[in-house]
Amino acid sequence: MFDLHGKTALITGASRGIGRSILLAYADHGADVILHCRKPGERSDQVIRQAEASGVRCYAVYADMAERSGPQKLIDGVKALGLQVDILVLGASVEIRNSWTEITDEQFDLQMDTNLRAPMKLMQQFIPEMQKRHWGRVITMGSVQQVKPIPPLLVYSAIKAAQYNMVLSLAPQIAPDGVTINNLAPGAIRTDRNAEALSDPAYEKHVESLIPVRYIGQPDDIAAIAVYLASEESKYMTGQNIIIAGGKDL
Repeated sequence: MFDLHGKTALITGASRGIGRSILLAYADHGADVILHCRKPGERSDQVIRQAEASGVRCYAVYADMAERSGPQKLIDGVKALGLQVDILVLGASVEIRNSWTEITDEQFDLQMDTNLRAPMKLMQQFIPEMQKRHWGRVITMGSVQQVKPIPPLLVYSAIKAAQYNMVLSLAPQIAPDGVTINNLAPGAIRTDRNAEALSDPAYEKHVESLIPVRYIGQPDDIAAIAVYLASEESKYMTGQNIIIAGGKDL
């Protein structure tokens, strides 16, 4: 089960955190992988080396999803490699914490372009190609914020809710062609995005106390579900919002 040999997966925001874990998990299960991140560096180079150690091919395409030209640059990069995308994971995102009274146009546009417009453009490109082949898997990366937003993340949580509504809209439209689309909504996860907040032992203990399983999740906890959703075995699941939050009451 969960054999991904013969498939090619594109993972955006894959040089760190959850995206990195998903890419490496796909490589472990036999998929060739396309790493996307904003720019090359040692971090992305290290992920490429780790993926290739699994015996698969790992490609890299660099583009800034905050720029209007970013999604097309990524699309052109994949085309230049002569690759088809069987599995699309939309993980690149920007999260800006701010009081709702102080949100600027620049902060709003940055999050909107990166977290909603770019995923839509990539879906417009790659989903029709999956439909023609009668097989495809799309996974959007949401957040528990989409169901239970916290005050400093007004824009981010609103956008993640909007993204899931795109999933709900697309799922029945593309299902007859063998293409599924699902949303993963992680809770508290140990990533570099959360490292600063969790460096406070008192805050870390407080967060853990709110989670029934009594630990803060790891990126691999999300990657495991992403492997299932990318596989043939998930063919009967589409349009779902899957919360992975250690049993926390939302």
